[in-house]
Amino acid sequence: VQLQASGGGLVQAGDSLRLSCMTSRRSSSNNGMGWFRQAPGTEREFVAGIGWNGGNTLYADSVKGRFTISRERASDTVYLQMDSLKPEDTAVYYCAVALRALASKSRGDYRYWGWGTQVTVSS
Repeated sequence: VQLQASGGGLVQAGDSLRLSCMTSRRSSSNNGMGWFRQAPGTEREFVAGIGWNGGNTLYADSVKGRFTISRERASDTVYLQMDSLKPEDTAVYYCAVALRALASKSRGDYRYWGWGTQVTVSS
């Protein structure tokens, strides 16, 4: 199973970024997907999740209203649109495939993880 996350970078506060995560259809087409992030010295935390058909979206309170998760089933890609970025959004962002069809906020409900992509937001 391969998950390839991309789109990270160095931006200023208030800017936007869009992360992408390409997956293999066999591993994700009937499963929920999620984005997590991990800042230095902290545990990996949930950011956003989406169900197998694009519904059932979930967000962490810290990003609600600023981030949008979506998926394009034709290309097996999940996106995370991040607007109004803040310095506290700085972290390595990871995408993951859920165990089930619905999204979840729990790390334990995800079974496949991709390599992360670094997002750095300067003030």
